[in-house]
Amino acid sequence: MSMYLLVNIIGLVVFLAIGVLFSKNRKKIQWKSILIMVVLNLVLAWFLTSMSIGRDIVSGAAAGFDWLVQVAYVGIEFALPSWVHVKSMDFVTSALLPILLIVPLFDILTYIGVLPFIIKWIGKGLSFITGQPKFESFFAVEMMFLGNTEALAVSSLQLKKMKAERNVTLAMMSMSCVTASIIGAYIQMMPGQFILTAIPINIINAIIVTSLINPVTVEPEEDTVATISSTADDGKKEPFFSFLGDSILGAGRLILIIAANVIAFVALAALIDKVLQLVNPWLTLEHILGIIMYPFAWLLGLNSHDSFQMAQYMGTKLVTNEFVVMGKVTSIINKFDPHFKAVLTVFVTSFANFSTLGMIIGCFKGIVDKEKNDIISKNVGYMLLSGILVSLLSAGFVGLFVW
Repeated sequence: MSMYLLVNIIGLVVFLAIGVLFSKNRKKIQWKSILIMVVLNLVLAWFLTSMSIGRDIVSGAAAGFDWLVQVAYVGIEFALPSWVHVKSMDFVTSALLPILLIVPLFDILTYIGVLPFIIKWIGKGLSFITGQPKFESFFAVEMMFLGNTEALAVSSLQLKKMKAERNVTLAMMSMSCVTASIIGAYIQMMPGQFILTAIPINIINAIIVTSLINPVTVEPEEDTVATISSTADDGKKEPFFSFLGDSILGAGRLILIIAANVIAFVALAALIDKVLQLVNPWLTLEHILGIIMYPFAWLLGLNSHDSFQMAQYMGTKLVTNEFVVMGKVTSIINKFDPHFKAVLTVFVTSFANFSTLGMIIGCFKGIVDKEKNDIISKNVGYMLLSGILVSLLSAGFVGLFVW
């Protein structure tokens, strides 16, 4: 274990060094802030994985989401009893349909002002501790609860006013988020304690990586915070049941989008495998991606066999999405050793993949002017690098304390 622990520590240094290597302006990097955030993440990872109170908090939160999913099954059972009363529920029933309850619940919390209040004060606290600009800290927390495109949408006025360099920072950060309304689906497929540990650590790592790669000086007069609004375009609060109806329809669209993506990506990957195997029976997309990602997987402190397996999952997640990998491992992950289980779960807990790039660019295209959008489009490589580094750092931080 001591050797693998040392490799894990070296891995964290390497991942941070890659961020420095690709930095757009190393002279502007605020090293004091970076150091504070690294220490904060080390403490957070240790607290949530090694302290009994931290593990209890994570376990309690996981149990809460599981309870929500069980409540959602009541509604599913009423409409589709033959989908629930089976020995083994399929992916759509067990993981996706509960979204129909969880998305509206979080939207209601936004509507009544609870979620904006929580986001505002956690964001302010994070900005105070890390020394980072208020809005970037606020946005990082916002993404944790709302997701990337939703967080961008509710911050549209701020995005239009901000300089292009800060928009690039937000685009890079958007690669590393999840949304609270989808956590219930994740927990049905992967270990809940590591899913929930990954989320706050991802937030801080998103700030670390963007502060290394795209350091931007923010003047005091520019350092303002946007607010989440549940009002309609005319400034009046939308009637509750109209708002709720839109939320439920939005949840339904989200389920269709996820299901369509998973079906299409799995089928496309299978097609690519069939074509590759015409050349050589060993050649598959996973094997190729495994070779490419192997050094990074090894730096997470895994043995050679687990490193290659991890590398395949990492590559698959980046070219498809996290649900494809979760579907592959959900029946076998509890057989993995604790370290492998932790780093794999944490790595896949984000939206960092190629399809997310298109979603973010499309979202900015609908909000900011052409000049700013062109600058964001030119930074696609940085956006992808940011997402990968955040996932690697989060897996590395948590992996240090789980063996």
